[in-house]
Amino acid sequence: MNTLDGIIDTVSAMHPILPLLMLMKSHGKLVMVGAPEKPVEFPVFPLLMGRKQVAGSCIGGMKETQEMLDFAAKHNITPDVEVVPMDHVNTSLERLLKSDVKYHFVLDIGNTLNKK
Repeated sequence: MNTLDGIIDTVSAMHPILPLLMLMKSHGKLVMVGAPEKPVEFPVFPLLMGRKQVAGSCIGGMKETQEMLDFAAKHNITPDVEVVPMDHVNTSLERLLKSDVKYHFVLDIGNTLNKK
């Protein structure tokens, strides 16, 4: 608790925000880039008392995406993903709606298209 300067929240499913706010130091920043289906509830007291900030950002263009990938490669930052075959895409979407997702989904289009 109270140890992080910032958090980038990429979760697109409904999830509690309070635990994230509690992890941040005073003047910490929470940047939301995921877009849950329903409005997110923010507990105001931890924001006020910790002088914490919440911001949002859409995914950038090609230049910003490349900068992010270069930064991640330089610092050995890798994602946790769940690879899903293309024929399970509907099931994956249902799981997103139920908030039954631990990682980002990656659709395995290449192997799906090569199947005979």
